[in-house]
Amino acid sequence: MNLTYFLFFICIVICTLIITYWAAKRNKTTYEYYAASGSLTGFQNGLAIAGDYISAASFLGIVGTIAISGFDGFIYSIGFLASYLVVLFFVAEPIHHLGKYSLGDVIATRFPEKKMRLLMASSTLIISVFYMIPQLVASGLLIKLLLNLDYSTSVFIIGTLMTIYVVFGGMVATSWVQIIKTVLLLSGTFLLALTVFSKFNWSIFDLIEEVKLGTPLGDQFFIPGQLLSNPLEVISLYLALILGTAGLPHILIRFYTVKNALEVRKSVLTASWIIGIFYLMTLMLGLGTTAIIGYETLISADSTGNLAAPLLAEALGGDFLLAFISAVAFTTVVAVVAGLVISSTTAFSHDIYHHIIKKGKSTEKEQLRAAQYSAFLIGIISTLFALGLKNINVTFLVSLTFIVAASSNLPVIVLTIYWRRFTQSGAIIGMVTGLLASIILLTIGPHIMDPINGWIQKEPLINLLNPGIISIPIGFLSAIIGSLLTKPDKNFDFEAFYLKSQTGISKDEVIK
Repeated sequence: MNLTYFLFFICIVICTLIITYWAAKRNKTTYEYYAASGSLTGFQNGLAIAGDYISAASFLGIVGTIAISGFDGFIYSIGFLASYLVVLFFVAEPIHHLGKYSLGDVIATRFPEKKMRLLMASSTLIISVFYMIPQLVASGLLIKLLLNLDYSTSVFIIGTLMTIYVVFGGMVATSWVQIIKTVLLLSGTFLLALTVFSKFNWSIFDLIEEVKLGTPLGDQFFIPGQLLSNPLEVISLYLALILGTAGLPHILIRFYTVKNALEVRKSVLTASWIIGIFYLMTLMLGLGTTAIIGYETLISADSTGNLAAPLLAEALGGDFLLAFISAVAFTTVVAVVAGLVISSTTAFSHDIYHHIIKKGKSTEKEQLRAAQYSAFLIGIISTLFALGLKNINVTFLVSLTFIVAASSNLPVIVLTIYWRRFTQSGAIIGMVTGLLASIILLTIGPHIMDPINGWIQKEPLINLLNPGIISIPIGFLSAIIGSLLTKPDKNFDFEAFYLKSQTGISKDEVIK
């Protein structure tokens, strides 16, 4: 075991545990545990959103995908960045105005029946676990590289740590771990990108020429079609990435950690700038990996490409830079996983336990205990799934999560906020149909069904790797048709609801 690697790892663990201990002393109420008492500024929350959003798929998977497949790998970066326009213009402020802790709160302001809360909580749990798996896969590979531990042991370590952070620290610890992660990630990525650029005398043309020599694709490296040759596939992927973010629970609940709409806007704008700068640097790292490491060496070390950034760091700066970049990547995983656990924990303890099981009559202490138990259980389930999925590029797993979020959560959220004619039956039909459609289409597609390497060794029933172009319209259309076939609630005051969603002002306040 390399001492440098071990010291970096221990430093990160100790720092995050100190934050957790500090946060645990403050967590006396559910408002503190679930939403940090709305105490973050827009800038702080923007840093935390970026920390929550820039996942292992971004730092590890995208760099590897660019290094292996060229231009097409950067499609993921563009889609992830553009998605925040949808969040900013359509959902961020309404989510803040209508909810308190969870997405179930938002839907319940219009459809207060328990089954709607249960559906939204179930969707949140499914999406969070789906998203958590690739983070744990990446962490297992990282710790294995860093400390030379067995993959299973590595996943177990990170699974244990993430559970501790959320069980004891809640949203306060989660937010500050994410903020620190963002600062470290930007610093480390910027340092590595500058080192790559300096290696080629600060000439982008020299770098491009070396990339052509380092890949079997040659000039085709910079031309679309190496990873996704079907234009329909490209459109489908873009739809999932751009629309999926607006349906991700762990991102949307972050808008409860600030006090007003101005801070919500500052949060999204800050996160967008940080995310945009970061993804430009991943392009440099992908090119640098191909030019310096080379395609053959990368594939022989890790066929999935997930270790491209750490291998590049080792080639440029030896053990010290590798240890620093790997520690940054480890912090990235910790921050994202903590955000996912807190969102799924909130869905269970607030929506299911408090509102459904206890009918809104549980005490603060009971809710906090339920949150801690659910965080523990979710951590175990996600860890077990991650143990069997190490041989797969984590970017793919994240894209699947985006498809599910865009097909099930997003239609219900958007139509609830903006469509007067929307009904509870339409919401139920849309969510269930979108969720089932996305999962079924992924199951019968080439990622799962493949005659040679598939989990199911048969010819796929559909050839789309990313079936969002089918499942997302299904989610929206089923919600719309379900609403048109059922009668709306005539007693519901949509004008008052819409006023509250856009301004945070109730109708009674306007009258006064």
